[in-house]
Amino acid sequence: MTKETLAYENIDREFKELYVSDIKKTVVAFANTEGGILYIGINDAGEVVGLQNVDEVMQQTANTLKDSIAPDVMPFVKIRAVTREGKQIIEVAVQNGTSRPYYIREKGLKPSGVYIRQGSSNQQLSDEGIRRMLIEVNGKSYESMRSMQQELTFTAVRKYFQQRELKLDEAQLHTLKLIGDDGLYTNLALLLSEQCEHSLKVAVFQGSTRAVFRDRREFTGSLLQQLYDAYAFIDNYNKTKATFHGLERVDTQDYPPEAVREVLLNCLVHRDYSFSGSTLVNIYDDRIEFISLGGLVADLKMETIFIGVSQTRNTALAAVFYRLRLIESFGTGIEKIQQSYLDTAARPEFIAVYGGFKVILPNINEVQAKEFSISETQESYGFADEKDKVMQLAAMQGYVTRKQVEDALQVKTTKAYMLLQELCDAGRLAPIGVGRSRKYISR
Repeated sequence: MTKETLAYENIDREFKELYVSDIKKTVVAFANTEGGILYIGINDAGEVVGLQNVDEVMQQTANTLKDSIAPDVMPFVKIRAVTREGKQIIEVAVQNGTSRPYYIREKGLKPSGVYIRQGSSNQQLSDEGIRRMLIEVNGKSYESMRSMQQELTFTAVRKYFQQRELKLDEAQLHTLKLIGDDGLYTNLALLLSEQCEHSLKVAVFQGSTRAVFRDRREFTGSLLQQLYDAYAFIDNYNKTKATFHGLERVDTQDYPPEAVREVLLNCLVHRDYSFSGSTLVNIYDDRIEFISLGGLVADLKMETIFIGVSQTRNTALAAVFYRLRLIESFGTGIEKIQQSYLDTAARPEFIAVYGGFKVILPNINEVQAKEFSISETQESYGFADEKDKVMQLAAMQGYVTRKQVEDALQVKTTKAYMLLQELCDAGRLAPIGVGRSRKYISR
């Protein structure tokens, strides 16, 4: 290489007269950009001044780069002594690395630790630039990308694994993909750690509008801890109403616990965490609304989901929840939510829009109260004979089902349920069984 070619610094060339520890910034910048060569023993003017202790400087350089840069950049670095103009210097040749972004270990994966090359200078990369580089290089889902936060703790995760007598050692962290192929924590690890940047907000309103707040809470930390804490909080507002069928007392909660559980799990497992917003739960007197970010996975439609097709956005996160026996692997969540409302006059509602997904769970006891009020009005206008038809059907075969009432009277599910419920409240019928097998027998 002639003196002319070393006349100036550039995007892929930098000079250092002596060894300094800051050479790690230049190596990081080269590895994150287009690669380049760092010359030690050449001053800023491009003049070869040479080194007296080449072997010692080579060793210092190698140790600094090995200990100070993450991920390991050494496979993309070649350090060698060369002679220029009769003097010994060191060339540090750096290739564009495949595990970008590289960063100064003590600073972490944040702007103060990540550099790129701009012209002849090293520039810090912004948070947004780091995210873009991660996506560009990895081409992976959010959960599998390297976490920008590497100082993570897993108190909650270890607690719940221990409760289920499951092992969570270093090998398991790799198997569950909390640690990536580069040996660093992934975003999945971030989501499950106490340092999780996402939260779940629950608001309780008076009445059926957002006009008056009664209570609010924000849950942070590990998604697992958010799940348990949020469920307990919501359960405090899931009131129980007692009704009597003859001498038998029946307690009905406002919301089926199974439905609340499944919706909450779906919100946490299937949302898009590349969005920074919080998962929202709004509790009204007549309903609960669950709102998660991201909408449906690409190419899925609501009709597809309702026929049982399932595609998980966060497969590794779902695998952890499955291992903890919190979810099943067959996409049965929505079916379970619908089944939990099967013997009620209320129906859950699912709304998918671009960038968001909402599930509305109606308050069973509120719906029943409204339907009862409507039925009293209807009876005064000559609808009482429908109940007589239901009783005649029950007398003929000893029992009657909701589906038989729908078919015999040509009414919808809500009306059939309402008629059966009123006959039970009046002591004329008694329910036996649950779910689809429920029958109503004459008293």
